[in-house]
Amino acid sequence: MKRCPECRRDYYDDTLLYCLDDGNELLEGPATASVSEPRAPSASVTGFPPDEPQTAILHETTPPGEAATRAQIHMTDQTAILPTGTGDVVPKARGIDKRLILAPLALAVILLGGFFGYRYLKPASTEQISSIAVLPFENRSGSADTDYLSDGLADSLIYRLSQLPNLKVSPTSSVMRYRGKETDVARIANELKVDAVMSGRLVQRGDDLSISVQLIDARNEKVIWAEQYDRKMADLLATQREIATTITQKLQLKLSGNEAKGITKRYTDSNEAYQMYLKGRFYLSKRTATDAQKSTDYFQQATEIDPKFALAFAGMAESTHFHALYSYPQLNDLTSSAREIALKAIELDNTLAEPHSILGIICFIGHDFACMEREQKRAIELNPNYSEAHRRLGLLLRSLGRIGEARIETNRALEIDPLSPVTNFQHAQEFFFERKYEESETLSKKNIELDPNFWYAHLQLFYIYRMKRDFPTAVEELAKMQDARGEPDAAKLIRESFANGAWPGFLRKITEQRTGLKLYPYFVATLFAELGEKDKAFATINEAIETKDQHTNQMKVDPFMDPLRDDPRFKEVLRRAGFPE
Repeated sequence: MKRCPECRRDYYDDTLLYCLDDGNELLEGPATASVSEPRAPSASVTGFPPDEPQTAILHETTPPGEAATRAQIHMTDQTAILPTGTGDVVPKARGIDKRLILAPLALAVILLGGFFGYRYLKPASTEQISSIAVLPFENRSGSADTDYLSDGLADSLIYRLSQLPNLKVSPTSSVMRYRGKETDVARIANELKVDAVMSGRLVQRGDDLSISVQLIDARNEKVIWAEQYDRKMADLLATQREIATTITQKLQLKLSGNEAKGITKRYTDSNEAYQMYLKGRFYLSKRTATDAQKSTDYFQQATEIDPKFALAFAGMAESTHFHALYSYPQLNDLTSSAREIALKAIELDNTLAEPHSILGIICFIGHDFACMEREQKRAIELNPNYSEAHRRLGLLLRSLGRIGEARIETNRALEIDPLSPVTNFQHAQEFFFERKYEESETLSKKNIELDPNFWYAHLQLFYIYRMKRDFPTAVEELAKMQDARGEPDAAKLIRESFANGAWPGFLRKITEQRTGLKLYPYFVATLFAELGEKDKAFATINEAIETKDQHTNQMKVDPFMDPLRDDPRFKEVLRRAGFPE
């Protein structure tokens, strides 16, 4: 048994650490009741906590006028106990002492009442919560200019909570799809596979900030905790640390010293730098070249305000990498800059997982596979719940042809972030590279349901229908890819090119239009391979390696490379691309 020292409520679940009413730490055993102070009926007898309404179970209320009489005479069917002062007892002539029958019955009723009262009337489930989703905060400020605050506060809480090894936290990439939508806790929890959901609202009026939060146990839809914080903008940093700390208390998480420090860690003391950081994160999540550039600008401002803000340097390394990756042609001159920024972040704080992971992917594009593996494993060691590190390690293992091992890492990333379009795309690719086209098609279609604008999912379907020789459907998926990329003219050209010729003619036409269609060199190389034009295929593969086209990492397992595998030049391009013998 445990008891709250404040409200004196008894708990019989030894896993509970804090009182569900007032949050005070529970003490072992019941508190000692004073002789002079009558103790309220315990939940062990009635089934109700002492501070809840009681149901009378075998308790009788005595009217004041009868008190003396009842005190003097207690009648039974067997024996009359008279107040003679001598203790004499006058036996009754006949009958069985019914107390012998009523006592066990009364005890049974008390025990059953206690059991069912505790079973059905105890507070919400005390089963340990092991997973949580923090939804984007609803922006009630009346201005889209403060969206970075509402999204950023949720993102910061997600980041802090994800440092806890025994708590699964849905990443920002999964929860952002619920932004601006009605909060259906049961549905969201089911989709994200979590026990609890936290939602919030934010209102900014000048320097005043009002933040309302509530934490709900999705298993029974009971509110665990709700709070409103009325603060100044200058208190934003301290407030998000306070909220994260309170969540861990309400979830009754047992933390070691280092884990507790991770929740309250001060990444910067500058509120201005922190706001620039939040703006950087806001644009980084959009994953386009233009937004990546905006993101980089905000992160840079944050580092200029606070040159020791390691998280801002880590964000700037990732946004610089994204800017290079999503630009056409790929801006490889930014890659060396991203590497230096990542190393700076590690120098400032070597406990951060993110800069190690981004350093690894930069190595990967530069054909240094050993560096890629080392840095992703280091990131996972620092934060086992960092889904991107698991995904990127899976990407490396897949590229090396170790599909079974790759799937383990990809599945782990999906456990953490089940709605990530990028991870689901990678999962579909793994089946494609195993030549399991039906499974890859099913997963790709589900991915488009998750995010219709995720153009890589349409590209994967183009690959699948092309392999299945369903050319009209393949062409349409390629056109949809261009639509999703914001290239309507390219989409129109693709549709017209196929309408005016058969499949081989279509392939030749789009290779001629590769620049206008913004097609990466490796993609064009697969078209030449399919046409049987090997010289052009190898020339374009070498171009892809030279320009660090990210797609060359799939060369070893790609079915579209099969027409080239028996050519001696294929081993040479594999070697140039960094693949071990």
